[in-house]
Parts: sequence; structure tokens; C-alpha cells
Amino acid sequence: MTTTAVPDTSGPITDAATADGDQGRAVPRFDSAVRIGSSELAELIAYLGADVVARDADNRHPFAEFEVLRAARLGALRLPIDQGGGGATLPELFETVIALGEADPNIAHSIRNHLNFTESLLRESDGPDARWLDEVRAGKLFGNSSTELSNKRAGRRNQDFESAVTRSDDGLRLNGIKFYSTGNLYADYLVVAVSGPDGKPARVVVPATRPGIVVEQDWDGIGQRFTGSGTTRYVDVAVTEDEFLSNGTYYGDLPYSATFPQLYLTAVIAGILRRVTTDAADLVRTKQRTFYHAVEGHPVDDPILQQTVGTLASTAYAAEALVLSAAQALSEAYAAHGSTDEAELSLRAASRSAKAKVVVDELALRAAGELFDVGGGTAARRSSHLDRHWRNIRTLAAHNPRTYKAKAIGANELTGEPLPTGAFF
Repeated sequence: MTTTAVPDTSGPITDAATADGDQGRAVPRFDSAVRIGSSELAELIAYLGADVVARDADNRHPFAEFEVLRAARLGALRLPIDQGGGGATLPELFETVIALGEADPNIAHSIRNHLNFTESLLRESDGPDARWLDEVRAGKLFGNSSTELSNKRAGRRNQDFESAVTRSDDGLRLNGIKFYSTGNLYADYLVVAVSGPDGKPARVVVPATRPGIVVEQDWDGIGQRFTGSGTTRYVDVAVTEDEFLSNGTYYGDLPYSATFPQLYLTAVIAGILRRVTTDAADLVRTKQRTFYHAVEGHPVDDPILQQTVGTLASTAYAAEALVLSAAQALSEAYAAHGSTDEAELSLRAASRSAKAKVVVDELALRAAGELFDVGGGTAARRSSHLDRHWRNIRTLAAHNPRTYKAKAIGANELTGEPLPTGAFF
């Protein structure tokens, strides 16, 4: 069990990192927020992915990498350039998520809640909560505490939480236990869903290092092992009135705020598929022997292996195309915020995102297995760490099973039954 302790890294990093596990690797320099399409962004992503196999082998969380990510202000990628951000459109953001998923799906997943929260602030940029964008600009990261382990239905609209902020002689105090706290290990602030002092749903934003907050490293998933997705405990945590968000619930009447994080997971899987293709090609190129009954004596000339790698590359391309098509639909819904077209466009984006997940999940799991067909016994060695791709995909896909997505899509196609508009859709 550890408490979060996030150093102030809002300024540029200029030295070789000294955090545990970095072993003196040269760290990129950042004097301002990385911009979409820039060489600095490419350099950052390359740095984050350079040591990913070693981190998996050493069972090491990417704390050092998050210091660099914070210094690069990657979390401000969606903010306009003239407002201190990276200037990314939504499709460009999802292209970046795919690239991050290829480099390290744990890091990519860990900032999902931050980027989703930032998206909600941008959609209401003239509202009282927009002040938190100043912290995003400064490179700070936001985590999320919503899910509680109970028998209540996941993603329900009636968001009654056992975690609560109550009044005491010492002022407002937050108490509760949250699970699936993805990214909280690396966050500067935590957005906590609670029952407010009046018993109504509320959300508060508190510093991650405030006394009484404990973020445990107890996530025991088979994949995505370093996303900080375990338990967050709040014990008599002091809360002030100005830390309450103006909107006490996560979801409104439209699914935009739920569709974004679901499409995000599919984008991470699309990124993993890119890495699967790269690893498959590397396996074939470095194979020193083949089977006596193989078609060709040299693996790179073997049409069977060529076909397998070609199929994997095509699968990765299809997954990316589906994600970016849905991201474009989401972008159009974003642009229509507050207009009469918003409802229709938001539902269209939700539908495209759901359809993408149904297809990509199935293709990705199969592709992660087919990777082993090109490597033989070498691919199955633990030292190769190629099993991490299947484990990561399986864990990401399990967040909301595609069977329920497919059912909702089918019912909508057959009878016009409306798609769900709460969480997980």
C-alpha cells in the first residue's frame, strides 16, 4: 500500500531521469506543451515506449515516465495552442491515443480519465468548472474515483454512492472506498463521485496528496497491470466548498461523455494491434531456422508467414480506420454542442463507437493469438513478453463486454430501440 506522492513537474525536464528504473536514460526536453504533429510529440511517444518490455519484465510502474509526460503537458493536447495546449482535434487526439497504445498501453490507458475530464471542461468552457483548465495547462493530471464494489448495476444513471461528503464540526469531510481507479497512482488531482451533504449526487476535485487519501497498488488484473486501477480510499479527507464541481453527475441526457472513454479503450487496442504487427514482422525477420516441411528455407520468403504478417497488418489498419471514423462522428457531435443537431449526432457517434468495439475486440484477440504462429517456440518464451499483448487486449475488452454492445446495436437495427445513454456506451 502506498500513498500518492507526485512531484511538481510543471516546468521543463532537462536532465537524465533519476527515478527508479530509468537507469540514466536521456530524457527529452520540453519548454512548452507538445503540439499535435510535432517532432516533440513523436519524441515523447518514442521515449514512453522505449523501455516498455523491461518495465513489464521488472514489474515496474511507469512513475519516471509520467514525470516526463507531465513535463510535456501531454494532458493539454486538446487545448487550443493559443491557450497553452497542443491544438489537437478529436480525430488527432485519437490518432495520438493509438500511437500511445502502440508504445505502452498502460500509459495510454492511465490518462484516459484525465483526457475525458478535460473534454468535459472544454465542452463547458464558459462555465464555472473551466478554471480547472488552468491546471491542465500547467501539466497537472486528473484521476477519477467513481466505481464502488457493490451489487448495484454498473454505469447506472441513478448515481447514488456510498462514498459521501458530510458536514462535521471540523468542516466538510469525504469518506469512501473506490475501485477501478485507473490512473490515480500518477494523478495530481482526483475527481470523486459522492453523495453530497444534501444527499444528492455530487463530484469534488481534491489534490491526490491530501491527508486521508490512500491509493493502493492492489490491481491484480491479468493485463494492463501498471495502470493504477486498484483501490482508492478516502478517510476523513477535508473538502472545501469551492472544490465541488457545478455538475454533480457524470452523464447528461446524451451519451457523449460516456462514448468518449469507450472509444478511447478501442483506440488503445488498435495501438496494441500495431505493435503486434511490428513484433510479428521482427520475429520473422530474425528467425534463424524454419520447419523442414516449410515452403521456403528462409522465413522472410515463406508465403505462409508473409500471409500471416499481411493479415495482422491489415487487421491493425482496419481497427485504426474504425476508431478514426467513430472519432470523426464524435468530433461532429462535439461541434454541435448546444445545437438542435447535438442529440442526433451524439447518438450516431455512440453507435459508431459501439460497432467499432464489437469488431475490433474480436479481431484483436484473434490477432494477438496469431502472432505466435509466426514465431513458433521462440514466441512462447516468457522472456519474449509477447503474451502481454493478448493479456492487455483481453483486459481492455472486458471493461464492457462486446456481447452487450452487439445486443443493443441489434435491437436498435431491428426495432428502433434507443441505444443506452449512460456509462459504458
